[in-house]
Amino acid sequence: MFLRLFDDLRHWARLARWSHDRAWGRRGEDLAHRYLRKLGYIVVARNYRTRSGSGEVDLIAWDGDALVFVEVKLRKSADFGPPDRAVDQEKKQKLILAARDYVRRAGLDWNRTRFDLVNVIGECRPEITVIRDAFSKTLTANSCLKLG
Repeated sequence: MFLRLFDDLRHWARLARWSHDRAWGRRGEDLAHRYLRKLGYIVVARNYRTRSGSGEVDLIAWDGDALVFVEVKLRKSADFGPPDRAVDQEKKQKLILAARDYVRRAGLDWNRTRFDLVNVIGECRPEITVIRDAFSKTLTANSCLKLG
């Protein structure tokens, strides 16, 4: 109860300072962070960006021996389908680039990684679902994004 009140206060403060979309996006990340911790994930980074700005990962966490790169999508309702539908091929490629950068910098094994998506639907009592191993971690041959 106390944590939820604190989350609500932080969200309203962000709405006063930030754009509407940025504040709601961070709200979704906060909810996903807390939910993943309840599931036993150990969150080690938030909003990781490559130096070049070519990609960003919302949350990075350990789930057992797997390093998980998490994309969080929030919608106020499911009227237009699940939020994860907004993760297109270009977004996936940017996530993979950022994840590869993180793994390389940390000196970790790429084979121990996976990508999860977290859907957050609703405002007052949001429904949160995790899609484990949501997509392949290889770039397609026709990728037009540059590495680095």
